[in-house]
Amino acid sequence: MSTIEWDDFQRVELRVGTILSAGPNTKAIKPAYVLEVDLGELGVKTSSAQITAHYDAEVLVGRQVLCVCNFAPKRIAGVRSEVLVTGVHDVEGKVVLASFDMPLPNGARLA
Repeated sequence: MSTIEWDDFQRVELRVGTILSAGPNTKAIKPAYVLEVDLGELGVKTSSAQITAHYDAEVLVGRQVLCVCNFAPKRIAGVRSEVLVTGVHDVEGKVVLASFDMPLPNGARLA
């Protein structure tokens, strides 16, 4: 594993967002949802996320997640994905969302 400097870490905008809506990304090759995420002062952003294995769309609404907010927008299966919703692969390679055990303000930055 290579090391990074503190300044490198600080350049990554990791922020809390609340999922406002989730629905299927019908143009995606692999199953994915189109999410609208409220990031507080940064506004509502869109993301396409391959998180269908563990999550039904309706249970995602209201859930707080950790997002990378300073990647350049990327077009994914017809969707302008503006943020990356973070997670970790389980032993079967399916994504488990990074989330929080207490409510936080939308847009709060990872410290």
